[in-house]
Amino acid sequence: MSVIDDLVDEFGKLPGVGPKTAMRLVYHLMKGSPDEARRLAAAIREVADRIRPCEVCGNFAESARCHICSNGSRDRSTICVVEEAFEVGAVERTGVYRGVYHVLGGHLSPLDGIGPEELSVTALERRVDDEEVEELILATSSGVEGQATAVYLEGLFRPRGIRVTRPARGLPVNSDLEYVDGSTLSEALAGRKEM
Repeated sequence: MSVIDDLVDEFGKLPGVGPKTAMRLVYHLMKGSPDEARRLAAAIREVADRIRPCEVCGNFAESARCHICSNGSRDRSTICVVEEAFEVGAVERTGVYRGVYHVLGGHLSPLDGIGPEELSVTALERRVDDEEVEELILATSSGVEGQATAVYLEGLFRPRGIRVTRPARGLPVNSDLEYVDGSTLSEALAGRKEM
């Protein structure tokens, strides 16, 4: 059973997958056809072999540059700064953003030993210096570390004459006020706009 235990152990290392879910995934693979398991293994191997960080923005890429940085019709004057590469997909799925991205690789967390040197801040500075960037959208998380990262970046880039913005935060669509937490409601009230 050590082969099964090894696979359960590997699945258990994935984010959001606990021991019970890992076991269910392994049993699902064992109940299916060997071809299904081989296709999954091949897909994982392909990702491991072919996907790398984009040399420009840090997004997931199959070649030196990701499909967004390779697209000449994107607005290079606006850079949306995100913490992790998977967040690029979330913004892209909105279908409204036409600029480019920069992936920091995390957020500032002094208690964990993560400062600006551990993130791709220097690469972002080079991009801003080398390209005609007019706006940085700081789409970092709303937690303490994400806010601290945004404040740090604002202090770095606003003096250079770059417009620095944050995505609006507030009430989810179709939400009832009685179920919204106080922090979210506070941000919604602070960011209110004319009708």
